[in-house]
Amino acid sequence: MDEEYDVIVLGTGLKECILSGLLSVDGLKVLHMDRNDYYGGESTSLNLTQLWKHFKGEDKPPEQLGASRDYNVDMFMMANGSLVRILIHTDVTKYLNFKAVDGSFVYNKSKIYKVPATDVEALKSPLMGLFEKRRARKFFIYVQDYDENDPKSHEGLDLTKVKAKELISKYGLEDDTIDFIGHALALYSSDNYLDQPALDFVKRMKLYAESLARFQGGSPYIYPLYGLGELPQAFARLSAVYGGTYMLNKPECKIEYGDDGKVIGVTSEGETAKCKKVVCDPSYLPDKVKKVGKVARAVCIMSHPIPDTNDSHSAQVIVPQKQLGRKSDMYLFCCSYAHNVAPKGKFIAFVSTEAETDDPKVELEPGIKLLGPVDEIFYDNYDRYEPTNDHTADNCFISASYDPTTHFETTVNDVIQMYTKITGKALDLSVDLSAASATEE
Repeated sequence: MDEEYDVIVLGTGLKECILSGLLSVDGLKVLHMDRNDYYGGESTSLNLTQLWKHFKGEDKPPEQLGASRDYNVDMFMMANGSLVRILIHTDVTKYLNFKAVDGSFVYNKSKIYKVPATDVEALKSPLMGLFEKRRARKFFIYVQDYDENDPKSHEGLDLTKVKAKELISKYGLEDDTIDFIGHALALYSSDNYLDQPALDFVKRMKLYAESLARFQGGSPYIYPLYGLGELPQAFARLSAVYGGTYMLNKPECKIEYGDDGKVIGVTSEGETAKCKKVVCDPSYLPDKVKKVGKVARAVCIMSHPIPDTNDSHSAQVIVPQKQLGRKSDMYLFCCSYAHNVAPKGKFIAFVSTEAETDDPKVELEPGIKLLGPVDEIFYDNYDRYEPTNDHTADNCFISASYDPTTHFETTVNDVIQMYTKITGKALDLSVDLSAASATEE
């Protein structure tokens, strides 16, 4: 442990593992430590016995649920756009098999609908009436044809200045249509984007449509076989290949500072490893983070897919805030034996949202109702933290806690921003996306 490292990473959650992989690929000398004896932190996958113990404090699940080892229950969820670029950029796809998620759905006016992502789908979608379909189709064509470098495709609009709501009003779209486009296609978790420049909104819609075309499934999402717990381990392997060092089961990792307030190393079990920078999750530096919210979540074991999702063995349903009269969206995600995360005939569903009360059961009820009959249900809530420190003063780079979204965009954005702060350069994600292929049946 007495060596000197460029960076010490504390915690093996997904963000920390991606960063240690990226930094190792860049040629930095990385030491990665975790107080737990397993990879993954909050983003680990549990078998049925571990799940039972985690939520119920006992380790004997009922036999009718099947063999414990057949379960890989994620403590959080799935992937599109930016994460796929990072997977290809780092070549971590060598260590993982992915499969497309069958369906992407949205809850609108008390029903679940498939999310239309192209002009052709807009015309077929029962989400909208005849005239609205035509308006939506025109808008989708504008987005599909939009090219930042081709002014002809801008139709006289400067999207760095025009707000998203102004762009939408040009096409006369109804509130319910705006709701599903903003939340289920552009994947915003609130309506604040409407007052921001429209460029990000259009780029997000394009990303959804491109991902959908790439994976040739019913959704723009992919999900690792055997669950998300595979992701941190794959990045850990990547880091090791590039010379990164891993130490699990290291208790009381204490961060040491020099007289100038900058980090100089980490001490565990009486030994100190020297370093120039520390990357960690909020639990390692509780005095440098603040609580910014709380996530309420339910994990459900079922014997059927989510109703009204075309019998999809894996699906995401986004419930926009307005549809439930809430301040934040609710997310449903279901996966099954098709992704090797449950025994044959069993499905695992997650319902999550930003908590607005102290009662997750009541808050999550509208989402749980959409699941139909449930064999077992586990309720969970956890606080969300964000860093408050000045990383330029102490060289400590702290990730934000995971939010309730099930599609990873916020997770990866945090990673990309942290990478830039740590290295002083932008992460180059201009990769050949055709290298991302989802495993065939």
